[in-house]
Amino acid sequence: MKKVLFSLSIAMAALAAWSFTTTDPESLAIGAAAPKTDLKMEGIDGKMVSLNDLKKENGLVVIFSCNTCPFVIGAEGYGEGWEGRFAGLKKAADAYKAGIVLVNSNEAKRDNGDDMADMKTRAKEHGFSHMNYVLDKNAELANAFGARTTPHVFFFDKNMKLIYKGAIDDSNESPAKVTNAYLEKALVNNATGKAVDPAESRPVGCSIKRVQ
Repeated sequence: MKKVLFSLSIAMAALAAWSFTTTDPESLAIGAAAPKTDLKMEGIDGKMVSLNDLKKENGLVVIFSCNTCPFVIGAEGYGEGWEGRFAGLKKAADAYKAGIVLVNSNEAKRDNGDDMADMKTRAKEHGFSHMNYVLDKNAELANAFGARTTPHVFFFDKNMKLIYKGAIDDSNESPAKVTNAYLEKALVNNATGKAVDPAESRPVGCSIKRVQ
């Protein structure tokens, strides 16, 4: 019975991934300037940082994430999730001289798995405590970006103009099933002066839990 209830809860979470409504903020357009670049957010290291603080020579990757979505953390029936790839993405971003930050905007779940203490624990236990992982109070940054899912990627170039948005890659199940590593390709193309193609992909994940 417990297994059935668990599977049902995961199925409901998956349904939330596709439940965009007319009240969802409009996502930033490719070519748009990054908003709220001076907004200070608390990181798991205790520091207050902004996007401007975190950008590097070749720009900044912003990934809206959380501690509770099965598309991020993995779950029975949904494979490994993307969380296990975060450390590798950090290495790729470093190699191509781009900053990277994980942003938790799940304001409605701060008392249910997505507060700062949970973020610190999750990052430590799952191998990405060396990354910038910040709390987006009141989903202010997510609202400005029009971020919809966990995860949802926004990659800005050196001028903080949006050059890619969407999914990390095309398989939340397993790295072995990836046929298009969207974000890593975008990092390579941006660093080598090539156009990012595709510039957009469909974000797949759970809806960001905003306070209504």
